[in-house]
Amino acid sequence: MDLKLFRDEIDKIDDALLELLEKRMEIVKRVGKLKMLNNAPIYHPKREQEIIERLKQKSAILTQEAIESIYLEIFAVSRNIELPQRVAYLGPLGSYTHQAAESRFGAMCEYFSHNTITSTLKSVENNRANYAVIPIENNQNGAVGETLDLLKNTDLKIVAEIDMPIHHSFASLSQNLQEIEIIYSKDIAFGQCLKFLNEHSLDHIQRIPVDSTARAAQLASENPKCAAICSHIAAKLYKLPILFENIEDNVSNTTRFIIMSNFKNQSCGQDKTSIYTDLSGDTNKPGVLYGLISTIKELEINMLAIQSRPIQNEKGFGYCFFIDIDGHIDDSNVKKLFELHPELKWLGSYLKN
Repeated sequence: MDLKLFRDEIDKIDDALLELLEKRMEIVKRVGKLKMLNNAPIYHPKREQEIIERLKQKSAILTQEAIESIYLEIFAVSRNIELPQRVAYLGPLGSYTHQAAESRFGAMCEYFSHNTITSTLKSVENNRANYAVIPIENNQNGAVGETLDLLKNTDLKIVAEIDMPIHHSFASLSQNLQEIEIIYSKDIAFGQCLKFLNEHSLDHIQRIPVDSTARAAQLASENPKCAAICSHIAAKLYKLPILFENIEDNVSNTTRFIIMSNFKNQSCGQDKTSIYTDLSGDTNKPGVLYGLISTIKELEINMLAIQSRPIQNEKGFGYCFFIDIDGHIDDSNVKKLFELHPELKWLGSYLKN
């Protein structure tokens, strides 16, 4: 069979796909108008997940990852047709947070890079952006303290979470490792790649921590005697050749990002709820934390995680707690928990990964 015949068949299919996509977007426009009338949120993670789950059962060739890649971009285009979306993220361009943001909101959104988590959230609080994407924890290095400190003081809610594998690359203009005199990276990334540095006799080379792995790639691209431990996207962005990929000590290295906005998700049956509580005023009362955890158990609520955090400006040592539980704020047992413990602050209910 002639190659041209195959190409002609593909062209016909592409024409049909485009026609169907345009029909889809016409319906999307009407959905957007209806959402605006009802003041409903544009971003609906549960609905998107339901579509992907349904379609992966129908496919004989495409993997779930392939279906997700295609449809997450379709969802992103759809959201922007419903209402143009602005997304703030902890930058700079090429950072892992930037990657996480694009993985959910696609290439069509208007993105705003911020130097701090505080300014990222402020962008949404001041209505300059619809969503903020920030890191909250890494499964190797623990919680992001700045994020936890800000969660207890903002009125924004967690509306979604993203678990993203973190893969580091070693990139440099130099092809000879012996010529490298400086390695740039974020301080936490150095700690995640110690085995690689030792195995390649790079452990004695000067390490200079910078504010992001993207900044590390930028600096290394300016000097052939320098290298960067950075993301693949950052190396590509600054045209920095990658000498080694996936150099992290632990291949399961994963960062959890959260998406913050100013709306409340509806219950979907697979929810997670995040809670903040400050028990510092009751530190002299025996069993205060135990009492809260006992209530959670008595209400048959599954507790997923608990994280303590020192309270700033507290004399001596005072601690607050961040708790994740199964369920939605509107579930009867979760609602009862908040009634019995009015000191709790609700941080958001969202689709559990």
